[in-house]
Amino acid sequence: MRRRQRRVWTVLLAALLMMLGLHVTPADARPEAPARAAAAQVLTWTAGDDITKYASAPTTAVAGAATIVFENSAATGNTMGMPHTLTFETSDPEYNSDVQLNILAGPYDDQGGRHTAEVTLTPGRYFYHCTIPGHGQMQGILVVTEGGGTDTTAPATSANVDGTRNAQGQYVGSASVTVTASDEGGSGVDRIEYAVGDTGAWQPYTAPVVIDQVGDHKVRYRATDKAGNTAAEKSVAFTVVAPPSDDTTPPDTSATVSGERNADGAYLDMATVTVSASDTGSGVNTIEYAVDSGAWQPYTAPVMVHQLGAHTVHYRATDKAGNTATDKSVEFTVVAPPAQDTTPPVTGVSVDGTRNSDGAYVGSAKVTVSATDEGGSGVAAVEYSLDGGPYLAYGGPVVVDRVGAHTVAYRATDKAGNTAEPRTVSFTVVPGGGVPPPDCPEFDERLTVIVGTVDSGVPNRVTNNRCRINELIEDEKEWTSQALFLKHVKTVLDKLLAEGVIDKREDAAIQKAARQSGIGKPGQTTGYRKIFDGSSDSFAQWEHVGGGSFGLNPDGTVTSGTTTGGLGMLWYPQRKYGDFSLKLQWRDDAPGTGNANSGVFVRFPWVHDHPEEPRPEWVAIKYGHEVQVLDRPDGDMYKTGSIYGFDRVGLEGAGVTPKGTWNDYEIRVVDQHYSVYRNGVLINEFDNTGGQEFYPPRADDPGTDGRRFASGYIGLQVHSTTDVISYRDIRIKEL
Repeated sequence: MRRRQRRVWTVLLAALLMMLGLHVTPADARPEAPARAAAAQVLTWTAGDDITKYASAPTTAVAGAATIVFENSAATGNTMGMPHTLTFETSDPEYNSDVQLNILAGPYDDQGGRHTAEVTLTPGRYFYHCTIPGHGQMQGILVVTEGGGTDTTAPATSANVDGTRNAQGQYVGSASVTVTASDEGGSGVDRIEYAVGDTGAWQPYTAPVVIDQVGDHKVRYRATDKAGNTAAEKSVAFTVVAPPSDDTTPPDTSATVSGERNADGAYLDMATVTVSASDTGSGVNTIEYAVDSGAWQPYTAPVMVHQLGAHTVHYRATDKAGNTATDKSVEFTVVAPPAQDTTPPVTGVSVDGTRNSDGAYVGSAKVTVSATDEGGSGVAAVEYSLDGGPYLAYGGPVVVDRVGAHTVAYRATDKAGNTAEPRTVSFTVVPGGGVPPPDCPEFDERLTVIVGTVDSGVPNRVTNNRCRINELIEDEKEWTSQALFLKHVKTVLDKLLAEGVIDKREDAAIQKAARQSGIGKPGQTTGYRKIFDGSSDSFAQWEHVGGGSFGLNPDGTVTSGTTTGGLGMLWYPQRKYGDFSLKLQWRDDAPGTGNANSGVFVRFPWVHDHPEEPRPEWVAIKYGHEVQVLDRPDGDMYKTGSIYGFDRVGLEGAGVTPKGTWNDYEIRVVDQHYSVYRNGVLINEFDNTGGQEFYPPRADDPGTDGRRFASGYIGLQVHSTTDVISYRDIRIKEL
């Protein structure tokens, strides 16, 4: 069983290695070549359980034909069954690339883990490896020399100094050092290096080295062959003098000090002194510096001073004619940096305004955010987000005067980059305080921006003019073309983007939803028709029957029970509707602590065609359906969202909102299927197949199964003067 598991594991790992480019190319898989005599030398690699190195591998070989043997088997110590590769690297210019070798071997392959390949090696170095995903790399270098044996002889080196010399043998102006190397050991010269002075770093030699600084110089040099033999270091010494010149003016010098400083001007932890010099005559030869009372030193790079305390850095320069500038200096102080601030700011918030008995803010609420930083670096920025919007810079108290529930998130960041965890405060604003309602094209307080039926996922937040984003989109308007609608959407979003209400990601998401909505396409009826828009002309198209009354308000709403009580109905007699989506908003304005009882009637017949009913409002009750509005825990068993007399919904199913808060209501009726949405959430579904609890169907109802009419009129119910409820923005779309 274990052997079979090892075989499966081996096959899977082999496939992975092949996917990574480690393909099997054993000798028997190569194209046929002309027969030739077996190679004189055999080079053998072996592998075992170790995943960091081969069990054995050759280090040297002779140029010419060779037989490569790679074995990874139980005999070489592989007890786990893991396959390995032997791969010659061909993409690194530092190594030979003329041998294409890539062998995958494992104890359970068809050759028992032993593979051979015939190759031709050339002088130089070959880099080989086996990369194992998730582990390491087995690797090494094979040095190949010319025939005759292993190369153990270092290259021979020499150097020559050229340039114009004076009578004393000094080089005038500059000297050029040329280094040469040859290798008699057979592997060939791999690299030549040089260094200037006794302490200079070794550098690759690629061209003659030019020294034009006046003074005594030494250039060291060495070479290494491809077998790894390095010649002993040699050197040449010489002197460079300035050409004859009448330059008597010393160089101009200057210095700057840089680094992070505190409020007192001291440098934190370190100061960096940068010295510069220029000479229009013979040219700058040397720059020197000294820290405090220390010795003069050659200046080759900016000087970094870490020691705490007051310091003076002296500097000077000498030109090639021997003129030395007068000493100058810069002074500064280095102090320890303050302890690192890792503590984020502490934030707080207060909400001010006039509140009613329910704790809601009347007219508006003022949100004030505060932040202090105890970590020492100080507060750098305070930000806030309104109703899930992007974070904006907080510059002062935020006034929220849009009616409804709101959440303000806030956070602060200190100068050390520590950001406090966001905190939130939630509150509700109700009408009052003399603040007029916003002038919005539509009313839409759903949680996210939904264009048509496509949800963008973007929070439907309040904009700067107190309208929500969806209300500015106007997706319920009848558009004559999709291009016109999309242009309108882009105009709205461009303004919101510029104001910081949305970000670029949200802008793209809403535009995508607008395109997918299909609004404005030919033959697609996507718009809602307003049957009550708040105007007196619109209100005049409705008729009141029965008791009670509805009154038109200056803010474009209608309110029930304002003057007279009793059961009655305000209905829209202009036309009947079959399958439809009816949208409106309602608000519970009942006095005191109670809640209003009302409802929306749908699909009832012409109320004046039933003489047997002396009260026409009962025609809607007995022949249509009432979608209930009632958030009170006591009283009638049918709560908000119920289909009265047919399908009960409790408060726990529909939820409640605070009194004085507008609720979105959508009643969608298709055939005999009713769907009721409150604030964008489906709270009830009902299939009208009969079974009414009371008010059984009349004989003149259609069908025999107790179903109600397939089309009818729309109406709003009033109960009494205590059941005060307001409606606005009533619109309908035929489906």
